[in-house]
Amino acid sequence: MAKVELKNISKVYEGNVSAVEDANIVIEDKEFVVLVGPSGCGKSTTLRMVAGLEEITGGELFIDGEKMNDVPPKDRNIAMVFQNYALYPHMSVFENMAFGLRIKKVPKPDIETRVRAVARILDIEKYLTRKPKALSGGQRQRVAVGRAIVRNPKVFLFDEPLSNLDAKLRVQMRVELSKLHADLNATIIYVTHDQVEAMTMADKIVVMKDGLVQQIGAPLFLYNNPCNKFVASFIGSPPMNFLSVKVGEEGGAITLDEGSFKIKAEPGHKEYLASYVGKEVLFGIRPEDLCYSKSGGENGFATKVTVIEPLGADIHLWLSTGAHSIVARTEPHNEFKVGDTANFTAKMEKARYFDKETERAIIPAAKDR
Repeated sequence: MAKVELKNISKVYEGNVSAVEDANIVIEDKEFVVLVGPSGCGKSTTLRMVAGLEEITGGELFIDGEKMNDVPPKDRNIAMVFQNYALYPHMSVFENMAFGLRIKKVPKPDIETRVRAVARILDIEKYLTRKPKALSGGQRQRVAVGRAIVRNPKVFLFDEPLSNLDAKLRVQMRVELSKLHADLNATIIYVTHDQVEAMTMADKIVVMKDGLVQQIGAPLFLYNNPCNKFVASFIGSPPMNFLSVKVGEEGGAITLDEGSFKIKAEPGHKEYLASYVGKEVLFGIRPEDLCYSKSGGENGFATKVTVIEPLGADIHLWLSTGAHSIVARTEPHNEFKVGDTANFTAKMEKARYFDKETERAIIPAAKDR
């Protein structure tokens, strides 16, 4: 396997349309890195530049220490798995998996050994004589993955490979791909718009928006320390709540006035919020950090229940403060009706704050403190 380095990589199309701008990303050897972001953010374009399917406009790409800007895709020793499987319909599963090896003139006995070994790993050995049309979506995806594995490439590239599968099968395939990464010790670059896939599979996540890399880090680090409002809203499900509040100071404590309620900030956050006294900021709190309280109490506030989403293990409760719509994750034994008044308290140590103009985080990431 190999280390992949993107240094100031850019992609500009005709008409001066910038798809990717000044991307600096390092994928370490044997690392599983996920590029995530909304449609049109540049993640697939970045992957295609690594594959050699898109010309690099600016910057340098290195694979295993070798500059790859002008190296043809076939000579980069990478394997790509696409969203639509891209299997040859007239070939059997065995022939699909063996095709790349035959092009490279690998001896027939070696092809037989490698294809059957990979088919065994992916549990598709019994389907080797079938054509793709006789397979389910999950089985076709396994074949596409197997075709990549048999080539023993330096880097695996996955372009939204699970998006065509149903919800249950996506969960199953996420687990299988994670196991496969552990078994192969492979370098994997994986593109998805699904932050759940990113959180559950990645060693490191690259969050992108409008062609720009927003933040890079381990899943839980990004979850706990988003650098801006976009990352905070994109990582986590349901997404973080944002309320516009006016920062004040009373009795040496920082207060946050939402209009319908006023609460106190965590004492440890005072040094970061002091310069915002008299100004408005965005108060961010995750649904799981809102706690139902029958009596309210300190830092409690009243809301009106607008929508109830029972999910079995918990309930997503959509609430209105009057000025804001927010969502809370509550335990299923709590019983609510639409229109009820429900009191909640926020875990203020978990709160995050963002500048209203720049949308940058006001409290620095933990590693920077």
